[in-house]
Amino acid sequence: MTGETDLKTLLGSMQPALQPEVLVFATVPLSQGRPEGFDPVMTFRENEALTFILTEDAARKAGLADTFRCRMITLNVHSSLEAVGFLAAITTRLAAAGMGVNPVSGFYHDHLFVPAERAAEAMTILREMAKEAR
Repeated sequence: MTGETDLKTLLGSMQPALQPEVLVFATVPLSQGRPEGFDPVMTFRENEALTFILTEDAARKAGLADTFRCRMITLNVHSSLEAVGFLAAITTRLAAAGMGVNPVSGFYHDHLFVPAERAAEAMTILREMAKEAR
């Protein structure tokens, strides 16, 4: 097992970092495949389509219809893929503030995609959570 699993340690040591670019979600039918000419932050294959998270500018240049203008917050703590409750605690707190969030887990870190206009508020909430857990 790699990464931290203790919830209190994860919350107390996370260092949220707001990424600078505005991102969007976009899809293309599976039959179309991945368009050329852009480098998405994430690609996910679903039964209905390929979903991309990419910069707003890249989506427009590729001619893709997009939705959910967001900012990515990286939770800089090496969380285990087997950690229990980390994202649940975070998404519950953001939900209590009336904020939608789309979490994605990578091997090393968890990432939150929050509404672009509420990114600063999300950062404040995450910093408060880290402080409370210490």
